[in-house]
Amino acid sequence: MSIKEDIHSQIISGLANATFPIETPEKLLASFPAGAETTCKSGDVSVTAGEAGTLLKESDFPFKSAKEVADIIVERAGL
Repeated sequence: MSIKEDIHSQIISGLANATFPIETPEKLLASFPAGAETTCKSGDVSVTAGEAGTLLKESDFPFKSAKEVADIIVERAGL
């Protein structure tokens, strides 16, 4: 599994208990198990939900699924 695929999978897992749609960045961060401190790691790459949140734009909301969140984050992170 590539780093991109691994991080993507971890984001989806981290949002497994989230209620969608998620309409604000604050609600998205609150949906992760440890909030903004939730960390996804793969190899030498480590990113917190808070750091990943900086890649999102207001126009990205509302999110309809965890996959949608993960797709945008890994694409914009350049993983």
